Amino acid sequence: MNEKIEPTWLTYEEAGRLVGLGRTTLWRLARNGDIKTARVGRAVRIERQSLEAYLRLQARDFEVDNQKARSLIEREGVRRYPDGA
Repeated sequence: MNEKIEPTWLTYEEAGRLVGLGRTTLWRLARNGDIKTARVGRAVRIERQSLEAYLRLQARDFEVDNQKARSLIEREGVRRYPDGA
């Protein structure tokens, strides 16, 4: 009966600890509408699901960019370093 409750809405501090981002980065994401927030009085809470969805999207975009880069390297012989390292 000792169930751990996973909050749906997080403080900036909790969100930062959860995903390893700083407060300023989280503020920017919230301001840009990349993650959902709710204001209750002076308190602001970040919706956990929107934060996790944003990070999944970023990870997918990163993987697509890496695949494109590998394809370019294979296709055109482009090297990252001039000396071929």
